[in-house]
Amino acid sequence: MARTYESALSLLSALQSNKAVTSLFSVPILPSPPASSSQGGSDKSQDLNALAIPEMLTWLGRAGLSQSDLAQLKCIHVAGTKGKGSVCAFLTSILVNSSAVAGKVGTYTSPHLVSVRERIMIDGRPLAPDLFACYFFEVWDAFTEAARAELGRKTGDWHSSHSDSFATARAQAKKEENDRLREAELQGPATKPFYFRFLTILAFHVFLREGVRSAVVECGIGGEYDSTNVLPAEAVTAGIVTQLGIDHVGMLGGTLPEIAWHKIGVAKAERKCFTRRLTGDDGEATMEVLRRRAAELGAELVEVPDEAVEAWGGVRAGDVGGLEGGFQKYNQALAVSAAREHLQILTGPEQGNASNKSKEAMDFSSLPEGFAEGLRKARLRGRCETRQEDNVTWLIDGAHTAESLQEVARWFASKRSIATNTRHVLLFNQQERDAAKLLEGLYSGIQQNAPSSSTEAVFDKAVFTRNELQRRSGDEPERDVAVQNAGAEVLLRLSPESQVVVCDNVADAVSEVSKIDATEENAKEKTIVLVTGSLHLVGALLRTLEPDAPF
Repeated sequence: MARTYESALSLLSALQSNKAVTSLFSVPILPSPPASSSQGGSDKSQDLNALAIPEMLTWLGRAGLSQSDLAQLKCIHVAGTKGKGSVCAFLTSILVNSSAVAGKVGTYTSPHLVSVRERIMIDGRPLAPDLFACYFFEVWDAFTEAARAELGRKTGDWHSSHSDSFATARAQAKKEENDRLREAELQGPATKPFYFRFLTILAFHVFLREGVRSAVVECGIGGEYDSTNVLPAEAVTAGIVTQLGIDHVGMLGGTLPEIAWHKIGVAKAERKCFTRRLTGDDGEATMEVLRRRAAELGAELVEVPDEAVEAWGGVRAGDVGGLEGGFQKYNQALAVSAAREHLQILTGPEQGNASNKSKEAMDFSSLPEGFAEGLRKARLRGRCETRQEDNVTWLIDGAHTAESLQEVARWFASKRSIATNTRHVLLFNQQERDAAKLLEGLYSGIQQNAPSSSTEAVFDKAVFTRNELQRRSGDEPERDVAVQNAGAEVLLRLSPESQVVVCDNVADAVSEVSKIDATEENAKEKTIVLVTGSLHLVGALLRTLEPDAPF
């Protein structure tokens, strides 16, 4: 196989997927541990999770890397349920804008929307295709050679214990017969870790080879047992736990305190870990788990209070395409706090009273030089992203939980309230969760945030689609659109005056967005399209709108 970017993508797609691995974790059947427990998850998930880090360390070694190698990096490690991507985008932009101290900046995030290269960035830009291919095959070959060496040791052991000439000859014949098959297996995906582990190791390899000094590393799922948590304490300057929510119940547990136990696993001894201070009964129970677990790990938990963030107000996005949404100020505050700590560690400990430093960390009104500009310039595809094309404004957010969709509802309502002579369209999909319930929550959230004087329908038109890019081929069976039909029924119940369309591919859905109902007497000049419900939908949309963009 040629050593091209395209062949690297082909091999990568052959690896066991993340979904295949997470499916091993069923929803806990036994009652969950009490909220006061410092341990989270079911017995089954604990057993499977406990294998994760030892296995990851073995794979790291097979790739020719060790934790002492990773200690050369200085990383901010980000865990959480919501806001991880935004926090990583803010951190990356701040550090790139502070390059005199931060040096070359690497960023590892997931998932990607259009290209896998989005997951591994250098100085805020996705790795170039030729570099991705080069480093990909360095890691792929390292795994192949490690497997070949292990097979050689086992074969050598067998020969040393079987001196009988006939047995040896028979073994040699069998060896020759299977050589070609064995070599194909050695070079193929069978001797490689699953998709996320491979990309995590690839990212670390890239950062070391590219001379990265500062790295922003986002957890995939959880924290304590996440593949990224092979980072040793020496490699971590600060941890972050973003807003928590209920997700990946089988792996992490079904309550916020259980989930918090996993997320705070990124905290490291003698380092600070920053999080938003939670209030209320559930919030206080969750904070108790975070505090206790941080203390067990020898870390300092820094709780950022909402009142300090709200008094500051955050930094507005610089222009179209920036990270919008009023909730972003909380993500900005976590990024600012961790970036301050990271740069201070890189420059060496400062003199002064520790309590004064703590107060300074909560003073967002006085940001270090370059921080505000970094916040303004931060970009993250598919999260509160505004895209302008002729008379169509695309408002794009891959939110797929009830809480995230409430933030999208507030964002869309704010955009809708200042637009006049405009047609409003929804483009929606969600294949894996309760799509009807999520849609109802989104719709009611927009209504609640609309001006009290508004009498217009929330959406003039709603398009429900699957995530496939193109129409099905002639010999392909019909695609199941039951989920999309159910969404259409919900929307019509909520808004009988809205026009509703169901598509089985995104290309047709985009075409539907621009169509004006022929019976509409007063066609409006501009269209605002809210695209939400799924990151897969957002990725397919961006590929449709940017057909010539590098994949």
